[in-house]
Amino acid sequence: MKIQKRIIFVLICIMTAMSILIGRLIQVQLVSTESFTKKGINLIEKSVAQRTHTIVIDDGRGRFVDRNGEGLSEDFYPNLILFPFLKGMNWPVEQVASILNIKKDDLLAKIAVAKAPFPYGDSKPLRLTQAQMEKINALQIPGVVAAKAQTKEHQPIAEHLIGIVAQNANLVKERYPQKLQEGKVTETTSIGITGLQEAFDEFLLTDGEAKLLYHVDRQGDPIFGKNVKYTQPANPYYPVVIKATIDKELQKTAENIVSKYNMKKGGLILLDVKTSEILAMVSKPSFNVKGETWNNQMLMSQFPGSVFKTVIAAAAIDQGMIQEGRTFNCDTDLYGTGKPEHPMGNLTFEQSFARSCNRTFAVLGQELLKKDSNMIEKYANMLGLINTTGWKGDVFHFLNFSQLSKEEKGVIWADEKDKGVPKAVAQTSIGQKDVRVTPLAVANMMATIARGGEKLEVKAVKEIDYKNGTKLYQFPTHKIAEDNLSNKTIARLQQLLRAVVATSNGTGAVFQGLPYSVAGKSGTAEGGKEEVVNKWFAGYFPYENPKYALVVVDLETTSPESVSKNIYRDYVQAIYELNQAEQKRVYNGQGM
Repeated sequence: MKIQKRIIFVLICIMTAMSILIGRLIQVQLVSTESFTKKGINLIEKSVAQRTHTIVIDDGRGRFVDRNGEGLSEDFYPNLILFPFLKGMNWPVEQVASILNIKKDDLLAKIAVAKAPFPYGDSKPLRLTQAQMEKINALQIPGVVAAKAQTKEHQPIAEHLIGIVAQNANLVKERYPQKLQEGKVTETTSIGITGLQEAFDEFLLTDGEAKLLYHVDRQGDPIFGKNVKYTQPANPYYPVVIKATIDKELQKTAENIVSKYNMKKGGLILLDVKTSEILAMVSKPSFNVKGETWNNQMLMSQFPGSVFKTVIAAAAIDQGMIQEGRTFNCDTDLYGTGKPEHPMGNLTFEQSFARSCNRTFAVLGQELLKKDSNMIEKYANMLGLINTTGWKGDVFHFLNFSQLSKEEKGVIWADEKDKGVPKAVAQTSIGQKDVRVTPLAVANMMATIARGGEKLEVKAVKEIDYKNGTKLYQFPTHKIAEDNLSNKTIARLQQLLRAVVATSNGTGAVFQGLPYSVAGKSGTAEGGKEEVVNKWFAGYFPYENPKYALVVVDLETTSPESVSKNIYRDYVQAIYELNQAEQKRVYNGQGM
């Protein structure tokens, strides 16, 4: 009896266990296939994913190109896509290697360690020709595909201007609550965190990925024949392409030169004089993963030093304060009470500007304030140094859209009472005390003077294009509707800026041997910290027919070397050589 009871008990346990297993199988296979457990797991999708080899060839986020259509943050090149199951197959590797002119062993070595599909030469794309693509795909080899694939730049270009993209759930919730609710974005959607990536983020949001995929069996062999499945969003207009104003070649050259001189903090800006479009922008230090160096120094207010004397000079000229034959005692210090570090004797206004005599501009600053207590900021504003200068305007439903949203305003006086303090006025007149201006604004001031006084907003982006190449929006040129300097004053400023370089003892005489004639102004400002200074050179070239406005600033430096001038000199030379090479290419291309 006892044995029978035990048998019955065991059978009941077995039947109960089998019933539970069968119930679980029914739940898995029939009932909860798309919403398994409290987490709502889609078992069908997971099953397919387990037997699918996939490579994303386009993450679906809009991309940036330069003014000539060259990719900046990434680009799309015809490349060779290889799938990992090739390591267990016999396939005509010699034929593929021959078509692409690469080594057979290199192909096999990369496939041997592959755990997922990959583009061959990921760090250096092959850039297949159309003929090579057609030959590869005609072979119909499972796991070997020639296709255009998105390739990220391994060395970021214009990293502070373009900005970075990352996942940030809190920012997604803050920016796109409606899109999140509608399922158009998720908490893991990559979004722009800084720079143009942030400013244009809503235009750039992904509309879905484009993928190549193979279905494989348990052993990893393809189970649906030789055809690769290609999936992509159905929208023919997205993702969009943002055409920036920068020139990729000029940008890379600028970055190389700044790195050559190991600038720790600072950077440069190159503008097109005719349009005030940014051709190159470099900011140091470079990004780090902690986000401590995300600030673009070219958009932040800095101590300008003697570069600010351009404002005092413009005001003095415009107010008729520079009488012929007038001289200034440059054997006294800034305050007229002691000896200067470099005595210069009695100098004319022109000589004072070329040699950067502090006392001259302290005297002129005092005289300007006696005429009008707001005179200095009035002319600083006329030259575009106070308000932001980046492009702003209404773009579709974006009211007062700003291309350079993190650009800071300039400051002349922190305390109005300082206008009655002679020492404070003297310091302000030479770009010290509380004066702060952005390198971007200084570059635009030089462009304004170079083109005859017309002020334009600075553009970083020319247009937004649909995926199919048609224009979504073209950013018009915006004039800054504020008072401009007279033609006579502008002409005199141009002469002063040129004399800084052309005069043998001018502070820019080092640039005399360059192939382009340079006009500009140097500046050295105490950087607000003990024993550090900001070293500037701001100007434009060629003087006779201005094309470029360039500002270089070495911030908070203790180095006795003039890094800013070295970079300025080398970059002007490099731009000349690039232009000569381009002219030669055009000449040869025309068959002349």
